[in-house]
Amino acid sequence: MSSSNPKKQNLTQAGHKNSKEVPEFLKDYSLEHFYDEMISSKGAIRKSYGPLALQMNQMGWGEILQRQGAAERALVSMGITFSVYQDGAGIEKIFPFDIIPRIISAEEWDRIERGLKQRVLALNFFIQDIYGPQKILKDAVLPKDVLFSSPGYLAQCEGLSPPHKAWAHISGIDLIKHSDGINYVLEDNLRVPSGVSYVLESREIMKRTFPEIFEQMNIQPIQDYPLRLLEMLEHLSPREKPTVVVLTPGIYNSAYFEHSFLAQQMGVELIDTHGQARGSFQNNSSCA
Repeated sequence: MSSSNPKKQNLTQAGHKNSKEVPEFLKDYSLEHFYDEMISSKGAIRKSYGPLALQMNQMGWGEILQRQGAAERALVSMGITFSVYQDGAGIEKIFPFDIIPRIISAEEWDRIERGLKQRVLALNFFIQDIYGPQKILKDAVLPKDVLFSSPGYLAQCEGLSPPHKAWAHISGIDLIKHSDGINYVLEDNLRVPSGVSYVLESREIMKRTFPEIFEQMNIQPIQDYPLRLLEMLEHLSPREKPTVVVLTPGIYNSAYFEHSFLAQQMGVELIDTHGQARGSFQNNSSCA
């Protein structure tokens, strides 16, 4: 730690010293029958939450509520919403935002990342097999009636092999943490997974809400996701300079915010599937 910033140094040292102290307003917090990411079953703050716990203790419950309100107002002003349709009418709601962040240690994330990469690769191999040689059926690993009775199975895809054999280009894997503290897969979303725009925007809101925490902790950046998405889509095309667009059913779709956000961040055109271009966000020659 450099001595050129004594304020940051003292705060970090204090955070290390008090890392196991539960904030006063959480003293009566119940920990029964579930796993809590922040507080252990013995009532101590987990190591990765030390700096945050110190900051929360210094702020107090009143200021935390004020920051929660400020974060929600920011979500409204930034237009970070989704539509819920009830009785034929659309209701615009802001995306739920919890001011207490979920902190994943580097060690835990390394295990999760390796597991997800392995899982997505296995899922692609599975899809390639069922539309190809169908070894999983011949070896009786999967009953034929289970596959062929599935509404998701498309006989028209038999014999098809997409570029780079990539069937699932974007995967949304839902995880839950059980009472044993282990992450389990709840479900795999491979067709049209959505929600990454809310992850990116929530990170920006969190930076405004707890700037002190971002100064103290080495948090892995995520803002390069749109660029990686664009590079992946371009890589799948046989053309040297392919045209990438984002398709949307229109402004009344529940995921319209995500569609417009990704188009803007990638610098590509947003195309309404009803035939109308919603807007062009070009920023390089490979996009239109």
